[in-house]
Amino acid sequence: MSGQMTGARMVVQALRDQGVDTVFGYPGGAVLPIYDEIFQQNDIRHILVRHEQGAVHMAEGYARSTGKPGVVLVTSGPGATNAVTGLTDALLDSIPLVVLTGQVPTFMIGTDGFQEADTVGITRPCTKHNWLVKDTDKLAETIHQAFHVATQGRPGPVLIDIPKDVQFATGTYVAPKATRTGHYQPKVKGDIDLITELVEWMETAQRPILYTGGGLINSGPGASQLLRELADATGFPVTSTLMGLGAYPASGKNWIGMLGMHGLYEANLAMHGCDLMINLGARFDDRITGRIADFSPRSKKAHVDIDPSSINKVIHVDLGIVGDVGHVLEDLLKVWKSRGRKVNKEGLAKWWAQIDEWKAKKCLTYRNSDQVIKPQYALERLEALTKGRDRYITTEVGQHQMWAAQFLGFDAPNRWMTSGGLGTMGYGLPASIGVQVAHPDALVINVAGEASWLMNMQEMGTAVQFRAPVKQFILNNERLGMVRQWQQLLHGERYSHSWSESLPDFVKLAEAFGCKGAKVDSPKDLDDAIMAMIEYDGPFILDVLVEKHENCFPMIPSGKPHNEMLLGDASTEGAIQAGGAVLV
Repeated sequence: MSGQMTGARMVVQALRDQGVDTVFGYPGGAVLPIYDEIFQQNDIRHILVRHEQGAVHMAEGYARSTGKPGVVLVTSGPGATNAVTGLTDALLDSIPLVVLTGQVPTFMIGTDGFQEADTVGITRPCTKHNWLVKDTDKLAETIHQAFHVATQGRPGPVLIDIPKDVQFATGTYVAPKATRTGHYQPKVKGDIDLITELVEWMETAQRPILYTGGGLINSGPGASQLLRELADATGFPVTSTLMGLGAYPASGKNWIGMLGMHGLYEANLAMHGCDLMINLGARFDDRITGRIADFSPRSKKAHVDIDPSSINKVIHVDLGIVGDVGHVLEDLLKVWKSRGRKVNKEGLAKWWAQIDEWKAKKCLTYRNSDQVIKPQYALERLEALTKGRDRYITTEVGQHQMWAAQFLGFDAPNRWMTSGGLGTMGYGLPASIGVQVAHPDALVINVAGEASWLMNMQEMGTAVQFRAPVKQFILNNERLGMVRQWQQLLHGERYSHSWSESLPDFVKLAEAFGCKGAKVDSPKDLDDAIMAMIEYDGPFILDVLVEKHENCFPMIPSGKPHNEMLLGDASTEGAIQAGGAVLV
């Protein structure tokens, strides 16, 4: 479609031509022309949020669970500034978003007009790219370019600031095919010579490890399938970052668990002791590396990443391959097969024997109770009662998030939505709504802590209005759990402002929102409570009262290397204890 139309109509037409079916937003004066156009069409569904931060997190959940960019529409000034946390979250976790913001008319920019903010200046550090469109003739092309930039290369959020007079004015609409995008064409194919060199290393490595990240999921389902083929064919062990869970199945024979600050003992020691580390779509985040000087000190390191700036940014690697991880894996498998599918079988057998010794530590073992619900037990039961269903999990941020990563298993990509890089409390509830909107018939569960959940609790109104049957599984320890744990272990048990006070009655709160709620505090009643939550046809808040002072282990203390971990005292014997943990 082309021709003359108003800027507001261009926005809706451009979204339609980009295949957008859902927009998350909140109206205001500076975007009313666009909202008027939304009112007059039926192709694009608008989800009215209760806060603009919630809109961006919903779009993140939608994007992460579908592989399609999430779209947000908010007004100028506070509408745009409220979106900043979500934009930063999406930037750090490489989530493709297109955020449209209203702006005061062009002739008022710089006058400190009502609800004016320098949106482009404010969001420049937390977007992949942003634009202020002052000419209606350039609006459609800018929107199409924004979708291209958000989804190509390393995905991320982009923002378009649209003054109100540009929305009213008439201009020429440009279709996506006529849009100039050649100036941004990230490299997707890896250097074949470097890939061949990596294959040569794979053929002789005695202690290899595949270190996988969120880039595998962003690359699409084909990349995850290629990872599985590579791991199963070579017999190499696979570990993952928090963001990469599901790229390789948790039930897979080569899976050794998540690594990092709260990763598994065997995964962290394998990373520390390997002689060949193959990083596939991860960015050497500090939650993974621990003390950089002692990170995997005796290994050759290869890094595959579509973002050239990620290579050698944190960890110096011996081989850097720039390209889409899916394309690189495809070529890697072809080269490895053509050279005879060789691996060091003797070395691998010894390596797996060592990993099995580490697994025998049973690092996730905890002291259960028949009197109080342990948070680990709650997640074990949630896993047992929902496994095999069409299930998506979102989380808030804190201890519950780490326990969810440890005790819930993911056998497919795009089923796990969590805030990794920014660690945003308040992410999970709105993200769960975004996932549910995208997958209306699926079981969507947000694993939460009571403190995180309260940060965006207003979005339960959105869930009720749009009949999104999201399940809120709150592990309520009446504490800021991770803060309290750090204060216990690292700050001399000085619990400065880490106890939640004046908590609401979550059952009454659910009723106030017009949905269903329940509370459970006994292990014997937990299964029935979880099943009631699952089977209820609508939004549900389950308040699970758990042990107040349980700590999340394993844990690499801040600034320590991978081979210095704290384990819960139930998973080992005869070691010196410190704060309910043992140093191993």
